[in-house]
Amino acid sequence: MEKFKIIQPSALLTPYVKNYWLLKTACDSPALARTVPTGMMNLIFHRGNRLLSVHDNDLHPRVFLNGQEKTFADLEYTGQINMISVVFKSVGVRAFFNLPINKLNNLRVTAGDLRDKELAELEQSLTSTEDDQICILLIEQFLLKRLSRLAEHNLKRIETTIRLINSGQTDIMKLADTACLSTKQFQRVFSEYVGSNPKEFSRTIRFQKALHILETTPQISLTTLAYECGYFDQSHMIKEFKSLSGYTPSEYLDACPPHSDYFN
Repeated sequence: MEKFKIIQPSALLTPYVKNYWLLKTACDSPALARTVPTGMMNLIFHRGNRLLSVHDNDLHPRVFLNGQEKTFADLEYTGQINMISVVFKSVGVRAFFNLPINKLNNLRVTAGDLRDKELAELEQSLTSTEDDQICILLIEQFLLKRLSRLAEHNLKRIETTIRLINSGQTDIMKLADTACLSTKQFQRVFSEYVGSNPKEFSRTIRFQKALHILETTPQISLTTLAYECGYFDQSHMIKEFKSLSGYTPSEYLDACPPHSDYFN
C-alpha cells in the first residue's frame, strides 16, 4: 500500500518553496527506486524506516538537506516508509540556509553537519508527531522564522535567466547579458543561488523538459523530442539520458512512466 500526497506552501513561502510531498508505504521485502536530477533541492524528513543509498551502501540520515544532483541514484527500501519532503524552487534554499549552496552538490547534509540547532529541534518534533497537517505546520513555522531577505537585484536576475533556460536558452554569454553581469560574475552568482553552475543546471532542465514532453505527448518521435529539447541530435539526447538516468529514452519508458518533477 502506498499513499502519496502533495501540499502547496502558504503564500509567503510560495516564491521559494514549490511544494511539500508526503509518502507512506509498507513493503515486506526490499524494493528499489531510482531518482534522477530535478534541478531542485529538497529537505527530507524520514519518520519511518530510512532509505539505503545503494551506491554508498549507507542509510540516509533521519533529516537532511539534499544538494543538487548530477546523476541518478538507486535507493533500496523496506518496511514502513514515512517521508516528508520540502521541495525548494531553484533559488529557494538560499532564503533559509546561509550556506555555500554550490558546495552541496550530491551531498546529504544533516543538522549536525550544519550545527543547526533549530533544524535539530524540528527533527525531534516531527519524529514525535503523527499528524501530517501538524508536521507541515511545524515545517512552515520553521521556514517562516528563518526567511531572510535575499539581495533582490541578484534574485530577480537569476529568476529571469532561469525562465530563459526553461524556454531553451543555454548560451552562457546571452544569459549573462540578460543578467547584466560579466560571464564570470554571472556564473558565480548563479551557482551561489541555485547550487549548480548554469551549464550543469541547463543540462538538467533540458532532461526534465524531455521527460515532461514524453509525459504529455507520448506519441512523439525521439528525433522530434531531441530537436524540441535542444539536443544536437538523437545520439546526443540518448547519451545525456544515459548519464542522468542510467537509461536510454526507450529503456526509461520501459522502466517507468515519464514524469518531470520540475515542470509539473
